[in-house]
Amino acid sequence: MQDFKAAAVQMNAPLGEIEANLDRIEHYARRATGEGAQLVCFPELAISGHWCAGEVWEISEAVPDGPSCRRLEKLAAQLDCFLSVGIAEREANVAFNTQMVIGPQGFLGKQRKLHMSADEYFHFRMGASVNVIDIGLCKLGIGICYDTVFPETARIAAIKGAEVYLAPHAARCGEWCDDEGKQRTKVAAVKANARMTFRSRANDNGMYVIYCNQAGPAGPETNHCGGVLFVSPAGEVLKESATDVIEEEMVVCGLAAEAFNLRRRGRCFNLQTRRPEIYGEICRMSD
Repeated sequence: MQDFKAAAVQMNAPLGEIEANLDRIEHYARRATGEGAQLVCFPELAISGHWCAGEVWEISEAVPDGPSCRRLEKLAAQLDCFLSVGIAEREANVAFNTQMVIGPQGFLGKQRKLHMSADEYFHFRMGASVNVIDIGLCKLGIGICYDTVFPETARIAAIKGAEVYLAPHAARCGEWCDDEGKQRTKVAAVKANARMTFRSRANDNGMYVIYCNQAGPAGPETNHCGGVLFVSPAGEVLKESATDVIEEEMVVCGLAAEAFNLRRRGRCFNLQTRRPEIYGEICRMSD
């Protein structure tokens, strides 16, 4: 990988407000590149919105041939940057929860969510592969929200060559409240869980992790607490969102190739000494 700056955005994305959500994405992309970011990361379903309702199918789009992807291709070319953005993808009469990666030369690849949580199962089909996307600056792996609960997904991405692991989220946080004290409690709980999870994923696999979550009320009983986190390949928190109330925020952070190289080349680092021939038990169904 190369040294570069990345930005991550916590933002609200109400279901079906596609043009307004794209406008917000463009606003933050312009801000981020103005601060030197070359990769700008947005949450799960940042274009389409996230709450489980019948409208999901109606607002889904083809990837990469749909209008949202085409608009972002033009934006990435204009800003000379890379964008990671979530969308409800339509293919073969079903919808997928998909994270697109787009660069100055156009669409580069996508990751479909592999594990559906709770009611998402009724609106999205599941992806079937862990993909790694080479953007030149680095090789990206992507775990979409609930996928990151499973350490196997990040490990497969690392084995496939991922150097930076993106963790776009639309993690729900229960009933919405306007009480600032209760908001702070919710945000604190979500951030504590994110730190625990992504410090582990980064340290275990020797790769950078960039986490960003939706922030705000998205629909009936669907509310998100936000959160941005940059974690080093050694599991150290580099930067995180500063607010402890639920609101939009962008964080820019530098990623150094040397830190990645030192971690991966360290004595007895586990990717170098692993023994896959004895791990068959992990693939067997539990009793």
